[in-house]
Amino acid sequence: MKPKHTKKFPSEAEERVRRLRAQIHHHDYLYYIRDAPEISDEEYDRLFRELHELEEQYPALLSQDSPTQRVGVAPLDSFPTIEHMAPMLSLDSDVKVEALGRFDERVRKALGAGEITYVTEPKLDGASVELVYEEGLLVRASTRGDGRFGEGITANIRTIPSIPLRLRDEERPVPLFSAFRAEVVMRIGAFEQLNERLLESGRSPFANPRNAAAGSLRQLDPGVTAERPLDAYVFEILAVSSPPAATQWDALRAMRGWGLRVNELERRVTSVEEILRYHAELEAQRDELDYEIDGIVIKLDNLTARERMGATSHHPRWAYAHKFPPRKEETRILRIVPSVGRTGVVTPIAFMRPVEIGGVTVSRANLHNREEVARKDIREGDRVRIQRAGDVIPQVLERIDEPGRKRTDPFVMPVHCPSCGTPLVERGPYTVCPNVFGCLAQLAGRVWHFGSRQALDIEGLGGETSRALVQEGLVRSLPDLFELQAEQVLGLEGFAEKSAEKLVAAISAASQTELARFIYGLGIPEVGASVARTLSLHFGSFEALRDASEEALQAAEGIGPKMSEQILAFFREPRNGEQLERLLSHVQLKAPRPSTRSAAEGEESLEGLRFVLTGRLAGMSRSEAKERLESLGGRLTSSVSKSTDFVVVGDSPGAKLDKARDLGIEVLDEKAFVELLREKRA
Repeated sequence: MKPKHTKKFPSEAEERVRRLRAQIHHHDYLYYIRDAPEISDEEYDRLFRELHELEEQYPALLSQDSPTQRVGVAPLDSFPTIEHMAPMLSLDSDVKVEALGRFDERVRKALGAGEITYVTEPKLDGASVELVYEEGLLVRASTRGDGRFGEGITANIRTIPSIPLRLRDEERPVPLFSAFRAEVVMRIGAFEQLNERLLESGRSPFANPRNAAAGSLRQLDPGVTAERPLDAYVFEILAVSSPPAATQWDALRAMRGWGLRVNELERRVTSVEEILRYHAELEAQRDELDYEIDGIVIKLDNLTARERMGATSHHPRWAYAHKFPPRKEETRILRIVPSVGRTGVVTPIAFMRPVEIGGVTVSRANLHNREEVARKDIREGDRVRIQRAGDVIPQVLERIDEPGRKRTDPFVMPVHCPSCGTPLVERGPYTVCPNVFGCLAQLAGRVWHFGSRQALDIEGLGGETSRALVQEGLVRSLPDLFELQAEQVLGLEGFAEKSAEKLVAAISAASQTELARFIYGLGIPEVGASVARTLSLHFGSFEALRDASEEALQAAEGIGPKMSEQILAFFREPRNGEQLERLLSHVQLKAPRPSTRSAAEGEESLEGLRFVLTGRLAGMSRSEAKERLESLGGRLTSSVSKSTDFVVVGDSPGAKLDKARDLGIEVLDEKAFVELLREKRA
């Protein structure tokens, strides 16, 4: 046995961790809330890495509000139901000016003589959530739900960088208790990129950024939410131990001071005329904003007056939403053209007679897949009704019947890839070119993805450079990257001798990379960064993964039939095999790092054993159970499979218990689980 020490870490490490956390929180505030960063991304990453390394070296220094703890919670079986600190009501709303006038009349009649002041703000089109802080620390978050009860999504909310894990107290004291209402949004550019990735991986896209935000928040695995680019604006104090202001306007200032992101477009107004001017201004700015709005919100400024007015069972009497009119137009389909994306998915694109919707000229729309085209029965020459889905993405809603007009033949997807001529294959509703590395239409996107930060992290190999390398014929397949010479790169626009040498050096340095990064960089359908890490740890080598059977793949945590089918198809495609052999001759893959946690010397361990927890334990949290298992070399996984060794059952277990019994896996109740840990001295 190792000698016990009362001091778990040196005082200088504790002080350095404290200073690093303060610095990172400060720079997060400047970057995400103030939009005024003071340091480079590289310097920020250096601070973050140093903090992470110190916390790994001295686990006793870990704290819930550390910037390193935004992600890392195991997937949940289901979301808990949480009662809100105050009702989260919906808003009375309309597009008619007359309805707005009636709202103003009701307010003035209820409050009597005197000037009425409102606060107006954009009506954000996202997902509403409650954030609860105790002594400045984020302790709970939940969806709006039915307004009284919502789903607990604390772990997912913690992954959103613009939501502080701890409130700032530099400008004003932090209340002992506070609850805020916020709107989680996905910015338009990020939404478009997410949908592109979903389509390329053969999955259905989100209809609009609002659905994307809501769907991302309701992921049982916080790691998935962390990969989605979410943002948040806080706009209301729901409850607080010591009210910081008498008006909504001053409450917004208080929230800003605490480090919460508040929308920058609020305004104080005193009449319907001013409200309508604000409404017109925002409608004119609508297409310039990088987030969705569908109207404006008008709120009584005086908080005491709000209490006097009260609320109905559905909405507050002191607030109202003046909506924007919907954007829909009619046009005609000129032609439907199949387009090949980065992962080989061939998408039908409708080219239309240009039409203006909300100040934007629309001339093309994504028809998604062959089944969607057939369902809507969209053909070349048809007159159609279109909208900007979520006021962003052009979307064909429906065909307009034209009696007496002869229609063209139904659209049929091509048999061969429009880019490389390879026979296309069908995967569900999607049509795919399997020539992953040899299809030039896919190549530029694949080169960029291969060099992206979560893949080989090749500095200087962005989207524009990737396209130029392919267009100029310097890269005709992915392995060609490693054969590039600085003299060749010199011929590209924007490259001088030094920058060309720097790019070639970065590619060379990336030839020694981690297995997980390499797997992710290949762009295998359904395999994101977290799945790549899982595959890396499970198989240990690229050869083992490449040769794995369907059963072996599904033995890995979280790999189901659909995902294993896509992985198998990728490796069994002969053209991919040839290119992979060339690629492997250029790279040196580092084996995945084994867990650094193990049992103390001379003690028995649970090394290599897999545990699944279902239900709630009375004596410890899930994170504590995970920590104690890992200290003995065990692993807490999220799903039950043949490779699971034990299923631990707490109160209100889910379907995992039934699956464990079906598979004959040993089941432990909480008492037996605690006894097992005690025997192993965890």
